[in-house]
Amino acid sequence: MLILVTGATGKVGRRFIAGLLDDPRFSKARIRALCHNRLYEATDRVDVFQGSIADRDVVAAALVDVTHVVHLATCKETPEDIMDVTVKGLFWLLEEFRTSVTARQFILIGGDAGVGHFHYRHDGPITENARHCAYPGSYALSKVLEEVMLEQFGIQYGLNGCCLRAPWIMEKDDFKYSLSFGDDVFGGPDWKTLVPEEAARRYAAMGTVPLLLDADGRALKRSFVHVDDLVSAILAAIDNPRAERQLFNICMDRPVDYAEVAAYLLRTRNLGSVDIPSRFHSNWMDNSKAKYLLDWQPNYDLEMLIDSAWQYERSKEEPRIVWYPG
Repeated sequence: MLILVTGATGKVGRRFIAGLLDDPRFSKARIRALCHNRLYEATDRVDVFQGSIADRDVVAAALVDVTHVVHLATCKETPEDIMDVTVKGLFWLLEEFRTSVTARQFILIGGDAGVGHFHYRHDGPITENARHCAYPGSYALSKVLEEVMLEQFGIQYGLNGCCLRAPWIMEKDDFKYSLSFGDDVFGGPDWKTLVPEEAARRYAAMGTVPLLLDADGRALKRSFVHVDDLVSAILAAIDNPRAERQLFNICMDRPVDYAEVAAYLLRTRNLGSVDIPSRFHSNWMDNSKAKYLLDWQPNYDLEMLIDSAWQYERSKEEPRIVWYPG
C-alpha cells in the first residue's frame, strides 16, 4: 500500500500521516507526501515529492506505483490560485489515477462550504442528500466542483472514490482563537469588526467571547469537527468496501451552540460573553451515515472541544501561524 497525500504539511495531513504510521492495521503502508511550499520530513516509510498539482507532469510522477490517494490540498479565498489547484489539480489527479494499474481508492476531503455552511437557511439537518449551494466567493464554489468532479469520475469510469465532507476543522487551541476579539482571531467572523473598537479591545483583554445569534435572533448552531475525529474517519474509509463511491458527513454529533459555549466558559472559566447579531443561519450536519457504514464515531463533544483548546499550551517554538487567508 502506497498512499499519496496531498497537502501533507497541513493540520490534517500531518495528523493523518502520524495516525496511519502508528496504526497496526497499516504497518506495511508507505506514504508519499506531495508538498508545494512547505516540505514534510522524509523517513523510511515516507518519501517526499515537491511540486504543484496544477502541473500534470508532477502529478503523473507522484502517482507512480500509488495505490491510494488522500487529497487534502486546497486553497482558501484566493481567486488567483484556487481554480488551478482545486479544479485543474484535482482533474489531473483523477485523470492520472483512473488509468493507473495500481490504483485502488481515491479519498477526497470535502467541506461544508459546498452545502452553504451557515449562509443559507436549512429546513432540517444537512444530510449527504442536500443539494450543493455555494455561498459567494471562490472557496465555496471550489468545494462544490471538487465533490461533483469526484462523483462524475465514478459515474464515467467506475473510479473507486470516497468523499469525506468536513465542516470547520479544529486542533490544539484553534477553537479558543476562533472566539477572540483580538487581531489573533482564527477564521471568521472577525469579531473585532462587529463591535466598536474600544469594546473590542476591552473584550480581547478580558477574554470575553462572542455569542453569535442567527438571523432569527437565536443562538447560532454551527458544525465543527476535531482533526483527530476526521483522521479516524479517513482511516476507517481506507479499503472499506462500504465507502466505495460514497459521500459522508464527518462532524461532531451536535453542532456547536454559541449559547452553550458562553454558558460553559462562564461556569468553568468565569469568562463573559456578548451577543453578536448576524444574518447567518444555524446548521446541523448529520453524521449518521458515517456511523452506520463506516462504524465511525467522533470522540469530541462541546466540552472536550472547549477544554482541549483552553488547556493547550504552546511553546515558544510553536507560534500560532495561519498559512492561508479567509
